[in-house]
Amino acid sequence: MISYIAIGSNQATPIKQARQAIVALKALPRTQLINSSSLYSSAPMGPQDQPDYVNAVAQLDTQLSALQLLDELQKIELSQGRERKAKRWGPRTLDLDIILYGNEEINNARLTIPHYGMKVREFVLYPLLEIAENLVLPDGTALSKLAAQCDKNGLIIIND
Repeated sequence: MISYIAIGSNQATPIKQARQAIVALKALPRTQLINSSSLYSSAPMGPQDQPDYVNAVAQLDTQLSALQLLDELQKIELSQGRERKAKRWGPRTLDLDIILYGNEEINNARLTIPHYGMKVREFVLYPLLEIAENLVLPDGTALSKLAAQCDKNGLIIIND
């Protein structure tokens, strides 16, 4: 199943965290890393009293179910120092979100796919567009159309 994973970090050397996450995605069982976007810098969502984020999107081909993939992503987050806190949109070492899982639409207590915020988040849309410019979402919306309607809000590619 072709899946797309959003990667975000703004703590504990975020560029390193994002790169380590991509390496960890490559090592997932029954999964192949197909592609990953450039790293992007974005302003934090929610509380502004935190560092900017480093974001990317990875494309996987996985034989894992969506919930198995979620479990594996949460293991990676924990291995890289993620602490789940009550404060929403706060700083974090690593955030891995399944944004798309094939053309499936999933809505249960643990998982919502497509990711509920993906259509309006520049730090998801533009990295995704970089690696899947012709992608069409399960509802028939072209990714390119969503990106064209979404302000970049200072989003920039990190050249390091």
